[in-house]
Amino acid sequence: MRILLLLAATLLMPLVAEEKLGTLVFSDDFERHETQSLVDEPGNGWNTSSSWSAKNHKEVDLVDGALYIHIHPEAIHPVDVGHAFVFIDGTARMKFKFHEDKDTLMLNFADLGCKEVHAGHLCAAIFAPTKVTLQDMKTGSMLLKYYDGRKAGTLTKEDEALLKTKQKVFPCTTSVGEWHALSVTILGDTMTASVDGTLIGSFSSPGIAHESKQVLRLLVSNKITIDDVMYYRLK
Repeated sequence: MRILLLLAATLLMPLVAEEKLGTLVFSDDFERHETQSLVDEPGNGWNTSSSWSAKNHKEVDLVDGALYIHIHPEAIHPVDVGHAFVFIDGTARMKFKFHEDKDTLMLNFADLGCKEVHAGHLCAAIFAPTKVTLQDMKTGSMLLKYYDGRKAGTLTKEDEALLKTKQKVFPCTTSVGEWHALSVTILGDTMTASVDGTLIGSFSSPGIAHESKQVLRLLVSNKITIDDVMYYRLK
């Protein structure tokens, strides 16, 4: 009887965890095909930056039921693949695969209506083969005071010191060429990241609590394949 009870509890655990995530507001398994092969056509409400950042060269492909994102040699910006995800607190989950040691995948939460920061950047979780970085961009690097100051070369030592407090780096070894699962949760001013069900770390900073998150952008600096994307809203 005890074994049966333990088995039942084990089977119910994923359901309980799913409930705690909140309401599933978007999912995509990429099980579809493009109608042409000349420009990005991810479908299902996804937008890409290739028209302005890569001279409209194709940087996104639907391949075997997954989304392959790869930067073009002429691109002037990382590939930006975005989708609306309106929430205050919530979770983004997906499967991903690195192809090379230099690959990175940034989950960038944004609000284009927030004019005090560059391009609406609020906060981000950056996954690389050796580390995960959690950032508050709203009160950090993308706040116009600091963004413009860095471009102009006018940041002070005090500015640089403050900016270092706006992110936290966690060691994390993630193999290349294999599928992994990530989860990024925002609750109030705290962002938490997990890989393959293992907690990597949490970071708290005021900008993370911004109450009008509108878009989740996936920024890729080299190559990444993603699949089974899910967005959950708590509020």
